[in-house]
Amino acid sequence: MNAVLTTLPGARSAARRRDQIEDQLGAHNYHPLDVVIARGKGVWVHDVDGRKYLDCLSAYSAVNQGHCHPRILAAMVEQAQKLTLTSRAFRHDQMAPFYEDLARLTGAHKILPMNSGAEAVETAIKAVRKWGYEVRGVPPDQAEIIVCANNFHGRTLGIVGFSTDPDAYGSYGPFAPGFNVVPFGDFKAFDAAITPNTVAFLVEPIQGEAGVVVPPAGYFSRVRQRCTERGITLILDEIQTGLGRTGKLLAEEHEGIEADVTLIGKALSGGFYPVSAVLSNADVLGVFQPGQHGSTFGGNPLACAVARAALQVLTDEGMIDNAASVGAYFLERLRALPGPVREVRGRGLMLAVELAPDAGGARRFSERLQARGVLAKDTHGHTLRLSPPLIITREQVDWACDQLAAVLSAP
Repeated sequence: MNAVLTTLPGARSAARRRDQIEDQLGAHNYHPLDVVIARGKGVWVHDVDGRKYLDCLSAYSAVNQGHCHPRILAAMVEQAQKLTLTSRAFRHDQMAPFYEDLARLTGAHKILPMNSGAEAVETAIKAVRKWGYEVRGVPPDQAEIIVCANNFHGRTLGIVGFSTDPDAYGSYGPFAPGFNVVPFGDFKAFDAAITPNTVAFLVEPIQGEAGVVVPPAGYFSRVRQRCTERGITLILDEIQTGLGRTGKLLAEEHEGIEADVTLIGKALSGGFYPVSAVLSNADVLGVFQPGQHGSTFGGNPLACAVARAALQVLTDEGMIDNAASVGAYFLERLRALPGPVREVRGRGLMLAVELAPDAGGARRFSERLQARGVLAKDTHGHTLRLSPPLIITREQVDWACDQLAAVLSAP
């Protein structure tokens, strides 16, 4: 499993040229590791020089099913040869089967397909405000949505307006009003923030970008009860946590609750195509009438066919159960790591290693891991995120942990 570390002079020159082109022509809105990936299969990816790496990021959980899963690929190729886009001006033959498969799996009563996760979030915000005015009777333009500090729901203008991350919201205002921010996992703060105009609580079951922050046990059960009592729509952003990542189809299942609106994306296509969806009870999405919301590409035939295959392999191939069992094993191995580890946390295969503040930052450790054939991502300065494809084995976890132990023990 060791990475091939030999690089020829010609390859180094080509790599430098690629980096120069990216730096000259590309906007500098990302700070990637110095690796250029050319192909992938399963849990492994290969760079342009033939080095092999264990992918422990999975494109932020978009590749839960593993890279280039053959069944999803076959569905994509088959559909691409027949019909890719009609817009929603017409019906197409892939929409109804997609709705049926998704409803059967999740219990959703209404489904609105979109493209990206951020689009799903924006759609939910629009829908719940409209529901608040037309169903709840909130005075016009007074609807309020409670959100959490350190949230990450996307990067559109509407979303970053209620972010607490200066990098996300800095210099982009003015922003839309109507969002009240409370600490994540603090039920008392949530309860105190409710007003007669509160129409929704938008929250991640586990805060991924914040460093895989898991709320206290029982938090969401209490939130669900209060939302029901006060007529508040509970919106769970399961774009990263959903579709098997935490060892359940949806992370809400860990506390035995059901959201009023659930947002999914990323792994809904297995990494092949941008697909997202808003799932709700009939009331919330029922407020939309023709012409009031839409998307040219949302729910297109290719997206629907790919998503159906992506959902099928998750369940048919036992990936969700594997995430639960191997994830528990991974967590146990991580908690035995040496070195400057402050905390290990997570659920299923959504894991994080938080390093001590004096360790020098997580970025240098992700770079050391890359040199040893493991791709992971630093977040919030001192945290390494580890979210491999759900098909990872115990043997591969052991190898990854050996590499982690080596880099954390090194001076």
